[in-house]
Amino acid sequence: MIKRITSRLIIVLWTLLFMGTAYGVIDSYKFSTPEQEQRFFELTNELRCPKCQNQSIADSNAPIAQDLRREVHRLLNEGADNQAVIDFMLARYGDFVLYKPRISGVNLVLWLGPLLMLLAGLAVLVVVVRKHKATVSESAHVAPDGHNAEEELLDKKLNRFLTDYLSTHSSEDNKTDGKE
Repeated sequence: MIKRITSRLIIVLWTLLFMGTAYGVIDSYKFSTPEQEQRFFELTNELRCPKCQNQSIADSNAPIAQDLRREVHRLLNEGADNQAVIDFMLARYGDFVLYKPRISGVNLVLWLGPLLMLLAGLAVLVVVVRKHKATVSESAHVAPDGHNAEEELLDKKLNRFLTDYLSTHSSEDNKTDGKE
């Protein structure tokens, strides 16, 4: 009985402890029209938190995200359109603040760079494979009698080497045999 009461008391205390943090996350903004509120939510989901980097300012709890949400709210209340709000954020934080960056200038290299590297790699692969095929076809030249010319050349060289080696060593063996 006491264990059950203690466990329920602990659950209630934990709930009360974390309920305060849940209320701290919720921002409440007053909007004059539902359309303005919708624009606010769209804009805060399109803009990246400069601190969190992987969250929009709508999702982030960082103080800078809270400041940016207040700034978006202020601009919308002043009558700014979506593009004016985005331009304000871009002037202040650069292209990084956009979750979907524009395709222009330096960003174009970032967008097309991986594709260009892939195409360059494929081109190198094609050249290497073609050179390898050409080398293999040249080395596999077959003599008119059906024998591989390269194998015959290697056999001749091996026979010449063995003949020279054996004649040199057999003469050395004869010299050492005579001295003993």
